[in-house]
Amino acid sequence: MTTIELQIVDVAEKITPKSVLRYRPIGNGNTSKPLTGRHAAVTSIAPPTVQRASRPRSGELTTGPRSRPVPITPHPSAFLRGTKHRAHPLLYLGGGMLAIVLLWLLLSCVFALVTTAVDDLRYGRPRTFQTDQWVGHNEQGGSRSHFIAVNLNRHIEIIELQGGDATHTKIYLGPQLTGTNDDLTPVTLTFADVTSHHKLDMIVNVQGSHIIFINDQGGFRPLLPIEQHQAEQFLQHL
Repeated sequence: MTTIELQIVDVAEKITPKSVLRYRPIGNGNTSKPLTGRHAAVTSIAPPTVQRASRPRSGELTTGPRSRPVPITPHPSAFLRGTKHRAHPLLYLGGGMLAIVLLWLLLSCVFALVTTAVDDLRYGRPRTFQTDQWVGHNEQGGSRSHFIAVNLNRHIEIIELQGGDATHTKIYLGPQLTGTNDDLTPVTLTFADVTSHHKLDMIVNVQGSHIIFINDQGGFRPLLPIEQHQAEQFLQHL
């Protein structure tokens, strides 16, 4: 065996083929005899396979042709975008209470403004209330007495024009108010027989309170101590 044949056999032994090729004869189609010698050694050598370099995957960084892939660590903001932040339940509770307080203050201001506007239309400034009533004072001419109740700088004053005649005028002083905005408090008058003496007495209504003046001797006077209990019983039925 020559030197060339020995080298070919040596290479064939070192290179391991990836697949085994079946024996194929070379020649004019005569397959009865296998090839021997040089021809057999040459045909048994399989071509070496070439291993392709693998492509880097997405998200991997390669530093060279033979370096290992380096994974890329995502930024922390990527995790934050996928998570939902939940606030503490006390935060919702405090926000709800604050909203209720603000709503209550807003409604109080609106109610006060609306009430003041309505009172301006009904009673004007200063607050004034007028009414006519038969009370038996100088009413022989067939005219009822005219009453004017005024809140003048927190002082309640009631003016009576007996029989509608300005020459027969009497003034009665009511309670004095002390609040900041009490100068805008309206005052009204009602009439009823409080002491059952068959005469209409005058009742001054202001800030939920009722001050009674008794009809006596052609005018009105404050309650006497002996009439206080009877007046309280009357007010309980209002």
